[in-house]
Amino acid sequence: MSGAALGIEIVVVFFLALFLLHRYGDFKKQQRMVLFGTLLAWYLCFLIVFILPLDVSTTIYKQCLIDHEAHAQTPSVSPVLSNQTTPNTSISASKNTQHVCYKPWSYIPDGIMPVFWRVVYWTSQCLTWLLLPFMQSYARSGGFSITGKIKTALIENAIYYGTYLFIFGSLLIYVAVHPQWRLSWYELQTIGITAANTWGLFLLVLLLGYGLVEIPRSYWEASRQGHLLIKTYFKVAKLMTEKADSEENLEDVMEEVRKINESIKYNHPLRKNVDTILRKCPVEYQEKMGRNMDDYEDFDDKHNTYPTERSLSKLHKQVIYAVQRHNRTRVQWQILLEQAFHLEDVAKNETSTSRQFIHSFAPPEPVGWFRRYIYTPTVEWYWECLLKQWFYRILSVVLALFSVAVVWSECTFFSTRPVLSLFAVFIQLAERDYNYLYIEMACFITIFFLCTCVYSTVFRIRVFNYYYLASHHQTDAYSLQFSGMLFCRLTPPLCLNFLGLIHMDSAISHQEKEQTAYTSIMGSMRVLSFIANGFYIYYPMLIVILCIATYFSLGTRCLNLLGFQQFMGDEMTSDLIDEGRELLTHRPNLYLSTRLILKQLSKNLFKTMRKNSCQANLFEW
Repeated sequence: MSGAALGIEIVVVFFLALFLLHRYGDFKKQQRMVLFGTLLAWYLCFLIVFILPLDVSTTIYKQCLIDHEAHAQTPSVSPVLSNQTTPNTSISASKNTQHVCYKPWSYIPDGIMPVFWRVVYWTSQCLTWLLLPFMQSYARSGGFSITGKIKTALIENAIYYGTYLFIFGSLLIYVAVHPQWRLSWYELQTIGITAANTWGLFLLVLLLGYGLVEIPRSYWEASRQGHLLIKTYFKVAKLMTEKADSEENLEDVMEEVRKINESIKYNHPLRKNVDTILRKCPVEYQEKMGRNMDDYEDFDDKHNTYPTERSLSKLHKQVIYAVQRHNRTRVQWQILLEQAFHLEDVAKNETSTSRQFIHSFAPPEPVGWFRRYIYTPTVEWYWECLLKQWFYRILSVVLALFSVAVVWSECTFFSTRPVLSLFAVFIQLAERDYNYLYIEMACFITIFFLCTCVYSTVFRIRVFNYYYLASHHQTDAYSLQFSGMLFCRLTPPLCLNFLGLIHMDSAISHQEKEQTAYTSIMGSMRVLSFIANGFYIYYPMLIVILCIATYFSLGTRCLNLLGFQQFMGDEMTSDLIDEGRELLTHRPNLYLSTRLILKQLSKNLFKTMRKNSCQANLFEW
């Protein structure tokens, strides 16, 4: 099995990333460069999450060999002393040499992991700091030439590059003026990695403090069907307002495009720019504008005023944003309606005596063999009306205990004598029994839980509502790129923080132990001791304050005071709840009409993509 587990996981993780991209993205409609960049970003981040537990188990085995070799070289002592053990000792002197250290089933030979981590880490960093932000801004740019798009993309990403360069420059100055250190390629590499990890850890703690409370609470609220239905009514009313605003905004922008389209005729030098704008408009608007373009006029007519190329670039960007916002609200509206009608169906079926789940609307997809033979209406009734709420409550309690363990360990992981971090205690107990499978599963589950808390927070917070992840191929290209960029930026510092929780990062634990290959590529933190001994240890303690603020909904209350209405479950939001209920009650054909509209929208979007692929060049995203 030497290295076989690594090879198997590399292949399995690739198909997992491909499956998820197929579920959330759309291979037929979206650009190949967008899909490739997102797939590569997701794949690299999933590799870190899945392969790091193997690195941990291999490192524990190597540490066992080192301890046994050191023990074998010590002179013999009295039998009384040789039979004594300490809590931190995992090797017994009475055991035979060949039975002292058991090789893990997933053992990875020397020399493979450092090269693997270097390729994965530096590729992901190039994606998150250079390629993906540039691609995202390039796609939204209003420029009409490659040079103009590149210039706009660089300006828009100045805030990302500026924050990173500020941290990197500060650390570089610190090392340069420090009399003990000399600048070399190794120190520069360490400074670059530390700057990226510091940036990521700063955002990581903020998101984690929210997610550790909100994830368990969301499952507890999901077990209360009535409360969840009321909250959904509130969301329906709010999203209806946003949907109306997006439609009105799109109409206004299309009116501007219509005026420009009628004023600039086919022989005008800027006509090719107008055609580029038209290709970004929905198909129905393109058809309307195309009917009035049969005439031919001289653009030198003195009575006409023509826009400049700069104003056309601004309008081009407005069109891209308006169409994206309109499509996003349409998709979110469809998803929310499905949730609302499903919750109403659950409320109706709870009092059913037939104990068979009856849907108000036929499912959009044909019934498959799973629903026909396994997930029958009777099974669905028992799950939706009886078992699901108890399952969510139990899951909520388990996740809450997990969150408490994370908060406690984040505040105490720097203590090695005694060991206070709960995750370090569990890993060390398994280490004594050579239970490598438990170690790998515990590491994977913990990292997966931390990733869920962090990444789900981004798509829950209202500030980031510009992006979303929707299944059934309904996620737009901008959200896919944003998710890939975010995963690559936060996963490496998150995993480094996890290694600190289990005392596998010697820069924080200050133990003379074998390092994982993952921490070895991060460079020696002795170059930046104030980061390792200060920021990396004390900043994560801020999670306690953030968790308390999230538990008491301080952020939601502040947004309410500022005029951004949030669901509070009191009289302040009762009007929106009633409005949402009224929308669903007095408009029974709302769901079906929205489904038909989205189906037509999907067809029109596909037509636009096919048309653009023939007319646009390679870089016209």
